[in-house]
Amino acid sequence: MIARSIVRLALSACLAATVATPAIAQVAVVAAPDHAALLASADPQLVRNKRLVYDFWREVFEAGHLELAEKYLAEGYIQHNPSVPTGRAAFVEFFGQFKKPRPIEAKVGAPLVSITAEGDLVVLSFVREVADPKDASKKYTTTWFDMFRVEGGKITEHWDPAVRP
Repeated sequence: MIARSIVRLALSACLAATVATPAIAQVAVVAAPDHAALLASADPQLVRNKRLVYDFWREVFEAGHLELAEKYLAEGYIQHNPSVPTGRAAFVEFFGQFKKPRPIEAKVGAPLVSITAEGDLVVLSFVREVADPKDASKKYTTTWFDMFRVEGGKITEHWDPAVRP
C-alpha cells in the first residue's frame, strides 16, 4: 500500500514537471536525400505500389501532366480531401484550373521524408514549414502526409490531413 502511494506520488511529480516545463526546442523535420532507398522493399508488390504513387506524384501532381492521370488513377478514384472532388475526371478538371504542364523531374521535388507501404496503402510524408502561431515572424517544420490506396495497379483512394478552408 505504501509502495503504491510512493509510486503514484513519483508519477504525479514527473507528470507535473513535464506539464509545467515549456518546450524548449523542436527538432526540425528533414527530407530524405535518397529517394531510391525510400522506394525499396523486400516485397515486390510494395515496390510496385510505392513506384506507382511516387511516379504519379512526380508526373501528374508536381509536373502537372494531367493527361497522364488515366495511367495512375482509377476512373472511380475516391478523394477524401474536402477541397478536391472525387473521380479521375473531376481530379483532372479541378487541378487543370491551376496546374500547367512543366518538365517532369527524375525525383519528387517536394521535401520527401519517407514512403511507407503496407498492404494496398502507400503513404508519402513530407516536410511542411508553417508560421509559428505564437510569433508569425518565426517558422517551424512539421510533417504532412498523403496516403493512397492502390488496387489493380491504379490509385483508387486518397487521404490527407487537409481541412476545408
